[in-house]
Amino acid sequence: MNRRTALATASLIALIAAVPASSDSSSLEQRFDAGVNPKEMSDWMKLMASEPNHVGSPHDKINAQWEMKKFQEFGWDAHLEEFQVLYPTPVAEAIELLGKKPFKVTLQEKPIPGDTSATAKDKPLPAYLEYQGDGDVTAPLVYVNYGMQDDYKALERMGVSVKGKIVIARYGAGWRGLKPRLAQDHGAVGCIIYSDPADDGYAREATYPQGPERPPQGIQRGSVVDMTLYSGDPLTPGIGATKDAKRLTRETAPTILKIPALPIGYGDAKVLLASLGGQVVPENWRGALPITYRVGPSAPKVHLMVKSEWSLKTAYDVVATMKGSELPDQWVLRGNHHDGWVEGAGDPLSGQVALLEEARLLGELAKTGWKPKRTIVYLSWDGEEPGLLGSTEWAEEHGDELKKNAVLYINTDGNERGFLGVEGSHDLEHFVNTVADDVRDPETGKSISERARAQIRMEALHPGARDPQAAARLKDDAKLAADPTKDFPIGALGSGSDYTAFIEHLGVSALNVGFGGEAETGGIYHSRYDTWEHYKRFADPDFAYEAALAKTVGRMVMRAADSDLPIQRTSNFAATVERYVGEVKKLADNKREAAETQSKMLADNVFEVASDPTKSHADPEALKPVPQIDFAPLDAAVTKLKAATRAYDDALAAHGAALSPDAKAKLRALMLTLDQTLAPDVGLPVRPWFKNLIYAPGRFTGYGSKTLPGVREAIEEERFADADKYSKLTADALTAYADRLDQATAVLEGK
Repeated sequence: MNRRTALATASLIALIAAVPASSDSSSLEQRFDAGVNPKEMSDWMKLMASEPNHVGSPHDKINAQWEMKKFQEFGWDAHLEEFQVLYPTPVAEAIELLGKKPFKVTLQEKPIPGDTSATAKDKPLPAYLEYQGDGDVTAPLVYVNYGMQDDYKALERMGVSVKGKIVIARYGAGWRGLKPRLAQDHGAVGCIIYSDPADDGYAREATYPQGPERPPQGIQRGSVVDMTLYSGDPLTPGIGATKDAKRLTRETAPTILKIPALPIGYGDAKVLLASLGGQVVPENWRGALPITYRVGPSAPKVHLMVKSEWSLKTAYDVVATMKGSELPDQWVLRGNHHDGWVEGAGDPLSGQVALLEEARLLGELAKTGWKPKRTIVYLSWDGEEPGLLGSTEWAEEHGDELKKNAVLYINTDGNERGFLGVEGSHDLEHFVNTVADDVRDPETGKSISERARAQIRMEALHPGARDPQAAARLKDDAKLAADPTKDFPIGALGSGSDYTAFIEHLGVSALNVGFGGEAETGGIYHSRYDTWEHYKRFADPDFAYEAALAKTVGRMVMRAADSDLPIQRTSNFAATVERYVGEVKKLADNKREAAETQSKMLADNVFEVASDPTKSHADPEALKPVPQIDFAPLDAAVTKLKAATRAYDDALAAHGAALSPDAKAKLRALMLTLDQTLAPDVGLPVRPWFKNLIYAPGRFTGYGSKTLPGVREAIEEERFADADKYSKLTADALTAYADRLDQATAVLEGK
């Protein structure tokens, strides 16, 4: 520690000490707030985002080592934990339009003067999609809009096949990894993904550096590993990717694609799209480029080539521990990843510097006498971007310990100006509300809870293009948010960040926390321009919402670590599940009605008669008739769940504070693993790594959550036998949850 750092630390300790010490949590939190330093977080981000930070890069390791030393300076017991993960890097790649007017696509972004993108010494990865399939193909090009399931159905009705073709899809409407996977499933030989200016370019705002949005050469890198099957290292599903782990081969790993794929900017995409012939696309397929959007195929062929170096790289997780004084075998886990696609200022370092600030302040509080009752574990993950590698491998390696000891896992990722957003386990919804009530929004002075409620109510007025069920859910959320006697609702978790292995695989309670919604930053997502300079100008200029994030999550960590009683309040969970059951019933009814309507239309030759005879077309694939699904087990489970949660919450309020130490210990033991009852070993159909029967990422939405996934997706995908099967299995899990609560209620009532 140099002299300047020592003086700053001494000043901070004096500042914290100036707030009167007390065992009262509000006083502790005031002392925590007093030390939050936005400038320090800005300086940390500038340092950590000075070079490319992808897995295997020199700076990624430097950052991990630097963070470990910072944790140690802060007073934590910190070390690096290493995993050997498959991480291919590009050797050669090309996209070329052939024919009379040949064109070669640019696969690297130009640096911008005055920005870290121009001053970094190490070169960033070029345009790249991690875990694409490598290959060298030449074929006509077909435009598939967003490249999602409904887009392929529309192509089918237009009489257009992608078999043997290269597809070009635009980013948006679903997770990027589904675009090449669905292209592969439909017989395409290659996939190109581009960012349309309608979605994150000049149609939204001025482009960088004049404004925040994506410039023409901006490229969104990313992973296309099939994380709907399992997250983590593709070669070691279910086990930690240690040096001696038994591995699959690249050829047998089911999450790695078989076709080559690359991302490009819209400046180059314009040339490729302009080469397409065929039908003009439907109106909702049109972006903002100054061309006539056509489906194709193109007359000139396109050459797509990707060659990668497929080797194991070292992922460096930073693990920092502050041992609990009374309950050391109960762990409060807090994480954020440190790897990025290039510099990664917004994603992920905006969350990472808040994590570091929390750790620093908790360390300083410990130096003034505070000790957490439970053990706190801070985790800085590597390899999140390619597939949640560091967090998944750590969770798999330590799965037995985590299932025995983890109280909850709190995750952050990117953060910027705006409203509080939280997704997670719904028995933690009240816990989230109590924290949000006590943190001030830096721009308005209102509580972040008030702003969140207002934003939920505003969003319900303008549901946009959401499906009817999602729009109805927004209205229900708005009613809850408008009632000050009720908690504002949190969202459900799917996937897309490091909470996945905890809640989806192990059944450990989890929360994902962040601010956003008021800054325009999507245009530089996963590009060379996600730099400290861009973040400072457009995302959070004063780092005020970095401070708000540190205060919010810091409170969550301290309260979870120091609570004498379990932090779950379960009635909100029961109400949420009841809503989900109503949704899947409505889904089945709507699906049945749609199948009956379509069957009549096919019989009456409606699609043929209504089609333009000058254009190719085909009838849609017939929907399967929808049988009556047995929802009786779910109905019975919800009835039992509502009674059990109400009884538990009432008993906790009436008797919790007066419990004897022995009774409190029994209660904590029962509630510690409560949410694991929702993740039985049976797992989900097709993908048993995902065990949580209440929350999962969608097989055909990617990051987006599917609630009651075993039932919901079976109905959506016309696997009606699975719908009946998982109605019973999900009901069994909910009944196990309710039975555990009945045991906890008996302890509370002294029975």
